Formats: sequence, structure tokens, C-alpha cells
Amino acid sequence: MEKVFQEIMTEKFPEIEKKKPTQIQDACSVPSKMNPRRPMPSHIIIKLANTNDKVRILKAAREREKVTYKGTPIRLATDFSTETHHARRECDEIYKVMQRKGLNPRILYPARLSIKIEGVIRSFTEKKKKKKKNTKGIYLHQTSNARNAKGSTVKMK
Repeated sequence: MEKVFQEIMTEKFPEIEKKKPTQIQDACSVPSKMNPRRPMPSHIIIKLANTNDKVRILKAAREREKVTYKGTPIRLATDFSTETHHARRECDEIYKVMQRKGLNPRILYPARLSIKIEGVIRSFTEKKKKKKKNTKGIYLHQTSNARNAKGSTVKMK
């Protein structure tokens, strides 16, 4: 996997490799078992020693628009944190319902749900409102919206 990454870097991004060669900290493929019919794994996860290298590579890939390896188009993407992964998983149920109804939903980065209604694209960050009732009769309304995470609204009975 490290060899594949080095080949891609020397072929497609020689200007980055000439300035400063990238140092790979860790590399693994997903799935871990290789399919003999496929010459290359479907996903390669590479952890670089320097985060500035990652930024330079992604910027160069965006400028190039289309990056290929042995004639196959490849996509370079940033890594997701566990928080982002969990937030995206929360959208799964809503996503599946919208898909069944033919709304053609999309999940945008980091965890926004987007749909097209009458030619207008609308995106939602709030998944659902949860109501909790504690023993004193105080209702706490919590939202999963990151922008409103500073505080929750409190209503007394």
C-alpha cells in the first residue's frame, strides 16, 4: 500500500515530492483481505507523519480535479473523526426514509442532510429533538445541532 501511494505521488504530484518527500506513518487497506480479481483494494487509509503534507496533497488533488492510477479514477479525501462518523450514523434512519419516498437525500460534510425540493436545495443540521423529563418536572429540550450546543432550553412546569 505504501508503494501504491508513493507511485501515485511521484506520477501525479511530482512538484510536492520534489520539494519534500512525504513520510507515511501508517497505511492499511479496507477490506483487509484482497480480492484476487481486483488489482487494488477499494479503500487505502494512509496516515501521514506531517499534517501539512496532507493539506498540500489534498489542495493539489482539488486543483487537478481528476486523479487516476493505472487508468482508474481515484478520489483523495480527508479523514473523519469519530464524532463525525457518529453524527453521520444518526442520519441513517432519516436518510433511508427519505430515500424510500424518492427525495434523493445526500449527506454533506460533516453531518448535514440535504434534499432537493421543487428545485431548491435545503440542508438540515438538526436531526431530532429529544425531550427528557427529570423528577422535578423540568423539561429539557436538547438539539443535536452543533451551533446551538452552548446551552439547552429549560421549561418549568
